[in-house]
Amino acid sequence: MTGILLAILAAVSWGSIVFVSNKLGGDEDSQTLGTTVGALLFAIAVYIYKMPGLSTVTWAVGFVSGLFWCIGQKNQFGAVRYLGVAKTAPMSTGLQLIGTTFFGVFIFKEWQTTSSIVIGLAALACIIIGALLTSFNQGDEKGQKTSRKKGLLILLISTVGYVTYVILIRWFNIDGWAAILPQAIGMVAGAFFITMREKPYNKYAIRNILTGLIWSAGNLGLLLALPKIGVATSFSLSQTGIVISTIGGLFFLNERKSKKQVWIVLLGCLFIIIGGVLLGLTKR
Repeated sequence: MTGILLAILAAVSWGSIVFVSNKLGGDEDSQTLGTTVGALLFAIAVYIYKMPGLSTVTWAVGFVSGLFWCIGQKNQFGAVRYLGVAKTAPMSTGLQLIGTTFFGVFIFKEWQTTSSIVIGLAALACIIIGALLTSFNQGDEKGQKTSRKKGLLILLISTVGYVTYVILIRWFNIDGWAAILPQAIGMVAGAFFITMREKPYNKYAIRNILTGLIWSAGNLGLLLALPKIGVATSFSLSQTGIVISTIGGLFFLNERKSKKQVWIVLLGCLFIIIGGVLLGLTKR
């Protein structure tokens, strides 16, 4: 039960960051830089509070994990330019779920019983159907189709970064409390490296420090949930928060196009919530 609650904490935190960062403003470079700085501040506070032991392996794996996260997050922010928040969040989630579930089930053997496999697959199907529904397009013009292709390509790159960031920690069995600081340092290093040409040192980067603090709360929840309920369940539950970004994009960022689209998106959100509930049952 504790693991599920921690994963839900990640869901609420991560489900908010695309919407929050968009409201705070800036391009993907300033948003990424600000987010990583916020994550580092959070990590330092956690380290001082917990003082976990940090081995060489923890430093190395955490740092590399942070670099891959940076690739994932920058490209997710970048996809918003072509797809909008309401489409980017669910489409990104669907791609990530396929990747993490593959590793969780086939590599880490997390679903051992027949019932857990059946329930887990049903849950995953619900979440993916929900993600597809929330990315529903109505009457796309040629220019919109081109933008969507670019957005999807960027999301594929983002998915590789995100999935690798999660899997590395699980693969090496790194303690969640210990991973926070090395990971955050890797994130900041990655952000400076991939944004240095754009020089995103502006007010928007400062504003997005808040995004980093919100993200960090969810990251801690996920890292602590991984050893308790596994990759497939914890990561899938953590992604149900896309409902927040999707609805935020529709109603607060003026991405709504028609009543039909709104109802289809809300139906998709319902499927995602049902899937999250079912995933919680796989560990009973």
